[in-house]
Amino acid sequence: MSQQVLFVLAVGAVIALWWWKRPTIRSIEADEAVARGARLVDVRSPSEFASGHLEGALNLPVDQLSVRMGELGPKGTPIVVYCASGTRSAMAARKLKGGGFASVRNLGGMANW
Repeated sequence: MSQQVLFVLAVGAVIALWWWKRPTIRSIEADEAVARGARLVDVRSPSEFASGHLEGALNLPVDQLSVRMGELGPKGTPIVVYCASGTRSAMAARKLKGGGFASVRNLGGMANW
């Protein structure tokens, strides 16, 4: 392959990765949503959660979502998910939407709060 083709493929991969991991909600919007009753969900591991988390967050690790979705309440409950970098929260948002939760927003990494 030519260098131009490889460059275009690399740029495309970077854009796709950014699009996949991007937060869908900004800090102020997340704070307002939680103030209005949205459930704040930390999808990191229990040990990460124990080392520090956002006040009021429920720890529901992304690998346990499928079996613990019932802990989030009715499917109409608004949810804001976050993790360490945005990768797991993006996965969690997709899982929750696939599980019937209509109002799911991805904060991305905890530092975005």
